[in-house]
Order: sequence, then structure tokens, then C-alpha cells
Amino acid sequence: MSRVRADEEEYWHSSKFRAFTFDDEDDELSQLKESKRAVNSLRDIVDDDDDDLERVSWSGEPVGSISWSIKETASGSSSSLDGRDSSLQKGSSSYAALPKQASSYSLSSLFKGRNKLPSFQSLSDALTDTGVKNYAPELRRPKAEYKDYSSDWSPKDTVRRMQRGKVCSLERFRSLQDKLVLLDEAVAGHDGNVITAVLIFLKRTLRREILFRELEVRQVALCHLIHFLRETGEQKFLLDLLRFLDRTEEVALSQYREHLNIQDVEKRREFLKGCIGLPFSAEDTSHIQDHYTLLERQIIIEANDRHLEMAGQSELFRKYPRKASILNMPLVTTLFYSCFYHYTEAEGMFSSPTNLKKTFKIPDKQYVLTALAARAKLRAWGDVDALLTTKNWLGYTKKKAPIGFHRVVEILQRNSAPVQVLQEYVRLVEDVEIRLNLATKYKCHDVVIETYRDLKDRIQLTAYKCKVERGSAEEEKINSILNN
Repeated sequence: MSRVRADEEEYWHSSKFRAFTFDDEDDELSQLKESKRAVNSLRDIVDDDDDDLERVSWSGEPVGSISWSIKETASGSSSSLDGRDSSLQKGSSSYAALPKQASSYSLSSLFKGRNKLPSFQSLSDALTDTGVKNYAPELRRPKAEYKDYSSDWSPKDTVRRMQRGKVCSLERFRSLQDKLVLLDEAVAGHDGNVITAVLIFLKRTLRREILFRELEVRQVALCHLIHFLRETGEQKFLLDLLRFLDRTEEVALSQYREHLNIQDVEKRREFLKGCIGLPFSAEDTSHIQDHYTLLERQIIIEANDRHLEMAGQSELFRKYPRKASILNMPLVTTLFYSCFYHYTEAEGMFSSPTNLKKTFKIPDKQYVLTALAARAKLRAWGDVDALLTTKNWLGYTKKKAPIGFHRVVEILQRNSAPVQVLQEYVRLVEDVEIRLNLATKYKCHDVVIETYRDLKDRIQLTAYKCKVERGSAEEEKINSILNN
């Protein structure tokens, strides 16, 4: 037992940290140095990367909060005064002041040397400041980062930072001159996003009359603002701007575009009727008038066809049900619909294709192309023949296609026309090379044979003989031509 006691005494006396005794005669400076060495000896077990953890002071409040800062300042100032007074006292009074000074800081801030208020340091840091910084350096943000929140940026620097995606406050530009300089710098930077951001700021902080007057001499910024207003749908602001600039036609077109937002057909028709009197150009006025007339026709056709379809009185509607409403469709779609369902109606009917052609002055090429596609889809080959047949003043008939017979052949072939129908129109293709290509492609053997016969090309005719079936009528026709 005595041996164990002797070992314990030897351990305590051999340690580099001495136990506290009331008889200790060391001065205050040696005690503080011992405390500093004890703290620094713990740096290996303290994680320097605990920024994500919440630091709590001895009072239990998070370090860095407003209440913590107030208490920290008060305790630091009072403790510094107490420290100076206690240094004049002796022995036990100085020891009583030491824990009071250290208690105003969090433990993690003591390990890291992160004192929020640099004017209130711990006593150990005040004695040997350089040593603490070696073990626990200050982990503040770089000073350059604090410039993000500075209010001293010039307009040019502000635009550059916005181009790099930095957050910049534009509220510091309060005078009209500063705002215009900022806008000019944004335009000079050729960055559309920056220009739009500055324009939004000016739109919010300037009166409309002032903004419009300044933009009138800055066409690039003006175009950006007009495009922005159209994209965001700020119609009233846009109309005010265009009226100020005296752009009457653009004002009319902007008002006309509002019909796209009207879903009710009757309300849209009334709106278009009111748009006819707007100050459009002569050409645009005719388009608005046609749009209004077309919508009127569509309303009438839709009502009649819906009644026929529901009553089941039309065989065509039973065989080919309508896939969609005709309302608000383009003119070409309306013409195709009319050629498909109302091709044989008299010209006096609103749904007649010839009535539509005459009312809206549809060119012959467009009319033939649309009608041909509609009748070929119904496989009405007689209507196709009548559509392409014309009669001269002497009573003679001939085939005529404003779109070209090669396009006629392509449309017929897409709609699965029989070979006999295709051959009739392939023969009418004037260009020999195109005719041969079409005849070969769609296997119109009679046209190929007749073309080589007219060209007196015995070699090609002999070669083509190998492409037809043996014993067929085409082979006999080739043999007859070669033997003659």
C-alpha cells in the first residue's frame, strides 16, 4: 500500500503540469502561460472544420446571434475593466478574476482564436498573440468577398459584375444621371440579360414619361424593352410606350393580337369587327377584314355541319366523321374542309369551295392544289379529271395543271391511285427525263415503252425488256416495236 502511495506521489511530482495548491508562490504570468500551453496541447484533438456545427456560449445561446453579441460586448468591456483593477490586487483576488474573463467566450472560439470582437481578447491571447495565431489562425472570409456587398461600385464595375453573375444592388443609383449612365454601360456591354435587368430597374423607379423620353434616343434599349413587354404580356404599358413614340400601326397590331387571348367565338368575332377601324396600313386592313369574314363563314358552316352530323342525314359525314371543329382554322384548312365535305355545292352557298375562292381571291394554283388533295383523299378520280380539264372557246378540252403534272402524279400516288390513273397524268409530263423517272418509279410500263419508242432508243428498250414479266402484254408490246 505504501508502495502504491509512493508511486502516486512520484507521478504527480514528475508531471509537467503541477497541481494547484494554495501555497503556490508562482506569479500570475506563469499561471497564464501554463493555461495557454494546456489549451494548445488540445489542438490535435480539436477538429478545425466544425464550421457546420452550432457553437454555443456558456450562456447557452448560439454564438454570433444578436443577443450573444450584446452580452459578449457588455461582458468583455466589464471584464477588461475588472482585469485591470484586479492586477493591482494580490494573490487570491487575481485568481478569482481569471475564470470570469474566460467565461465570456465559447470553448470552440477559444480553441480556434475566433473572437468576433477583436478588441476583447482573452488574457492569454493578449500576452502572446503570435503564438495563438500559429496554432489557430483567423478563418475569416477574404476581404475581396466583402466587396460584393459594397455600395461604392461605379456603373461600369456594376455592369461587369452583373455580366459575371455577381449579385449587385442597383438601389444606390438614385439620381437620373446615374441611372442613365448605368443603362448606357449595360448597352455598351452587349449583354441582353444585363440590359433587361437594368431596364426593369428603371421601369420600376422612373416615371413613364421620363423613361419613354430617354429611351427614344436609345434605340437598342428601346427594342429590348418592347420585346420584354411583349414576352411578359404587359399590354397596357406597351401600348402607352408605342403611343408616346407615335407608332400607330404597331399600336393597332398590338391591339389586334389580343384576339388570341379570347376563347369565346362570338366575342372574338365582335373584337375583330372593332379592329377593322384601327389605323392599319392598307394591306393590313384588308387582312383584318378577311379574318373577320372568314370567322363569320366558319361559324355558319360549323353550326350547319354539326346539325347534319348529329342528325345522321349525310352519308359523307357518317363515312368520314369530322375530326375537329372548323372554327378558328386558317383559310387553306377551311378550303380543304369545304372541298372534302361540300365540293358539289352551288356557288351561292357559304360552304361552297368556289364561293370561298371568289370571296377571298384564292389563286388558281392554291385552289387546284388544295382541291386535288381533298378529292384524291376521297378517291374521287372523276372529280380529279374534271378539275384538271379545261375547255377553250372553240369547245375543245385539254388537261391543264397550274401546279405541274409531276406534282399531280405525286399527290395521286400518295393517295394510292391505280396505275391506269397515274399513267394518264405521267404521259402529260413535258420533260422527258422527269417523265421516264416517274414512269420507272411508279411502274408505268406503257409510258416507259412509248417514251423509248418515240426516242427511237433501241438499246434502252431492249434493256427495259428484261425488267418486265415474261409473257406479259408489256413484253409483247416491246417485241412488236423492236420487230417493226
